[in-house]
Amino acid sequence: MPVRCLAAPACEPACNFGSDSHSMKFAVELVLFSEGNQHHGGQIAFVVLDPGRINCRAYSRGRGNIGSFGASDGRRAGLSALPESIAAIHSWYSRTVSDLPCAGRRVELRLMARRFVCDIALCRRRIFAELFGDDIIAERSRRTSRLDCIVHHLGLALGGRPAARTAKRLMVPASNDTLLRVVRRRACSYSDELRVVGIDDWAFRRNHRYGTIVCDLERRRIVTLLPDRETATVEAWLADRPQIEIVSRDRGGGYGEATARSLPNAVQVADRWHLMENASAAFLDAVRKSMRSIRTAIGATTIDPELLTYAEKLQYEGYRRREETNAAIMKLAGAGISIKEIVRRTGHSRKLVRQVVRGQRTDIFRARQSSLEAWLPYLDEQWSAGCRNASELWRRIQAKGFRGRPGVVSEWARQRRRAELASEQQLHKVPSARTIARLMTTARDHLSKADTVTIAAIEAGVPMLVEARSLIDSFHYMVRKKIADDLEPWIISASKSLVASFASGILRDRAAVQAAITQPWSNGQTEGQITKLKLVKRQMYGRGKLDLLQARLMPT
Repeated sequence: MPVRCLAAPACEPACNFGSDSHSMKFAVELVLFSEGNQHHGGQIAFVVLDPGRINCRAYSRGRGNIGSFGASDGRRAGLSALPESIAAIHSWYSRTVSDLPCAGRRVELRLMARRFVCDIALCRRRIFAELFGDDIIAERSRRTSRLDCIVHHLGLALGGRPAARTAKRLMVPASNDTLLRVVRRRACSYSDELRVVGIDDWAFRRNHRYGTIVCDLERRRIVTLLPDRETATVEAWLADRPQIEIVSRDRGGGYGEATARSLPNAVQVADRWHLMENASAAFLDAVRKSMRSIRTAIGATTIDPELLTYAEKLQYEGYRRREETNAAIMKLAGAGISIKEIVRRTGHSRKLVRQVVRGQRTDIFRARQSSLEAWLPYLDEQWSAGCRNASELWRRIQAKGFRGRPGVVSEWARQRRRAELASEQQLHKVPSARTIARLMTTARDHLSKADTVTIAAIEAGVPMLVEARSLIDSFHYMVRKKIADDLEPWIISASKSLVASFASGILRDRAAVQAAITQPWSNGQTEGQITKLKLVKRQMYGRGKLDLLQARLMPT
């Protein structure tokens, strides 16, 4: 058993004795008692700890507890030949530590440790105690090392209060503060060498406060959590690790700028998922800009209010008010007045003025997602077959799994009858921009007859939109098939189309986009770690601080 004196260096050779090389066993016989303090079956188990030896002296019986009284055996730990200067035992002191439960009862070990006297004149601490070793019982600990490991894993998996409730059921009582304190104490920093990292932001609270997560993409582990997403913070962290060769990031924020400043020779890789999503969003913006041309192509230049439902009439009245605002803003913009001056004159927000100038505020009906969306092909088929009764239609789709109410189907049937009574010169309801974008990017085999006719009219009347769709399709194909040679011609073609703004963004970040097509790395692993981070954060109801989140996500 090692014995250590916390004295001056001159006293260390004399006051540190014992040997950890003695691979001894220490065993404590446990006798189980029932709650009525009656014997429950004799000797049942041995508690084995290694190294060292503890002699069991006595047992105690309590309600639901098992107690064992023991002392260290110095002879078996190499203490039989003590130096003369510390051969005298000053006193004994007892330690009570908790151990793993046995048969559903708590186990406590009461250990006797010796204090020794040091006769060296220069020793500033004349009395010192023997220790049991950190792998058995750590210094000043109230739990054995193996029980402390269980407490640590409970805190990692469940957090504070949930882990405390579980520990109580496991007969390992520990408060929520104790569990979190153990998790924080055992946290460690990432020590492996970094070569490929992924960086992304995550929300402490959405639209208010954000942090940064850094992952090792080779080992698929979290490296660190940064308290914000400022360029200076990321730049300082990257500058301390010049061995990083590849940085995967999304195209937003200041991560690209921070990487270029701190690691000018590192390869930056744009996230492929965000590239695909941004391309789809660019096509949706192109559809929104073309809504006037789309209505002209469909033949929807006027509206008959008699064909509209009450909710659609309210939307149409709001559309007429928006058109007056749009006309006033476009008149000022046509005169060469800046957006800032238009905001000052009209009193509208800068976002609204920018949308009007860019042609992104022209939808008449901002349709909501309907629960009938997935059942429309079947309803069209039944309607064409002659079934015009709304209740019967509802019963048929309910038998196939529809969970909506009959009124939803009745409203659909009412609109269908009004549309059939309308003349060709009257305006039918134009789908929303999002619906048109979805229909234009869906295979023809999956569209209903009415949707096919609508899309055919749009393609014939708005050829620029067809060109934009072809460009987005070719960009998706280029990223999926990793054809990097097509990027430069694609940028040239897209810069003259409705997706020119997206092409200009690709041009500004061309090196990272090129690497995204050619490199095998992407930020998918980082996004998965963010999902795990959100789960842990929500387990603690958003109250977990940065150090605790990092300790739970980066276990030892």
